[in-house]
Amino acid sequence: MRSIPFETIKAKIKEACIETNYILGDDVLQSLHRALAEEEAPLGKEILSQLIENARIAREQRIPLCQDTGLAVVFVELGDKISFEGGSLVEAINQGVRAGYKEGLLRNSVCHPITRKNTGDNTPAIIHGEIVSGEQLKISFCAKGGGSENMSRATMLKPSDGLAGAEDFVVNRVWEAQANP
Repeated sequence: MRSIPFETIKAKIKEACIETNYILGDDVLQSLHRALAEEEAPLGKEILSQLIENARIAREQRIPLCQDTGLAVVFVELGDKISFEGGSLVEAINQGVRAGYKEGLLRNSVCHPITRKNTGDNTPAIIHGEIVSGEQLKISFCAKGGGSENMSRATMLKPSDGLAGAEDFVVNRVWEAQANP
């Protein structure tokens, strides 16, 4: 059985909170550069150039890419032969989020769902877990901004609407929201 120290998890989560909010992934940045090279519209070129410049500034100056530094969403693949020294995995993740958002000067976005009172430390993290066989532990962090959810909608389709009804709903919703998300 493999044992992982609580403090190791906490430190890695703290680092992930900060780095995720400061550094745009190379794959995304390369996609923006490709899109810029292919874009024909002047406004589209300007917007893509601004996104690329924003990513450069955030990386170099160690500041958030966006003012909405998001909810802490953590994906865990936990081996069934793992134990933790000094505390639970969930508490290590939440303490790492607290430390990362504080030290990274990241905006706290988590509010109580009923009272809307901000928790003040961006916890609790949203943790998705899967138990797997073995001694491995894989943790992925996502800072999930809330702006796009402000434009989300739900509906109940009739069974007779089928796939075409679902597609129509999504396309119409995108058209209604336009650039707002």
